[in-house]
Amino acid sequence: MNEHMIAGQDGVKTYVADFDPVGAYTGPPVLCLHGLTRNHKDFQGVIEPIRRMGRRVLALDIRGRGRSDWDPNPANYTPLIYAQDVLNILNRLGLKRAVFLGTSMGGIITMLVAAFSPATVAGAILNDIGPEVDPVGIQRIQSYVGKIGKASSWDEAARMIASIGEQAFPGRSADFWLDFAHKTCIETADGIVFDYDPAIAQVAGAGDPAAIPTLWEPFAALNPIPTAVIRGALSDLLSVDIVARMKQAKPDLITVEVPEVGHAPTLEEPEAWTAIEAIIRQTR
Repeated sequence: MNEHMIAGQDGVKTYVADFDPVGAYTGPPVLCLHGLTRNHKDFQGVIEPIRRMGRRVLALDIRGRGRSDWDPNPANYTPLIYAQDVLNILNRLGLKRAVFLGTSMGGIITMLVAAFSPATVAGAILNDIGPEVDPVGIQRIQSYVGKIGKASSWDEAARMIASIGEQAFPGRSADFWLDFAHKTCIETADGIVFDYDPAIAQVAGAGDPAAIPTLWEPFAALNPIPTAVIRGALSDLLSVDIVARMKQAKPDLITVEVPEVGHAPTLEEPEAWTAIEAIIRQTR
């Protein structure tokens, strides 16, 4: 694995984990973009299978998360800035196009990049996100982002995360939540905390869930691009109705649903992998 710290136009650096393919290259790289409070570790379970398909894999920590810089201006924590960062990173790495694998916020970034630079997006996999979101899901996210305190141990961190995540992943084991904690938290001198700038929570919690703008116009930019949408069957962010309207707008859209999972699938589920594999095979 190679690692990069790539500065944006404003100097804020983004961390990129860069994995070579197994064997010969078979097509453009796969760019993994995580959700609001997550980081590149979200994709640990799918990086190796994608590499075995002959693809280079790039997994980012969007600014303010993981190993990337915190932005001194929290107003920059917006998908528009993130999309600019992504285009800059691809340019700096000499890459003209990639398959985008975006979870939640990462899918929003994908749609915006497609609108700004459609030739850059060779294929798109949207994980539990569409051009419109259900306000119920936004309200749930706003209810906990930035409001969970520090944990004194990893077991305590796992229990805290389970308390807010069991609706999306019912019946999961203690080991599942411990792994979840290690992917989303970091150990500091003051305790175990979520691995993102707390200012992100201030920005995310400031808007009216019912007033979030839709992205049907950026979604339309994906019309000529191989695209799949993965929905968690228990999702409160991406409704069945929204997926149906996405399919109506783009009849060749690949749609899959992951049972017994809410927002958002981990991507290791067989149904999710079916969509990922299908889009990668369509891109050369």
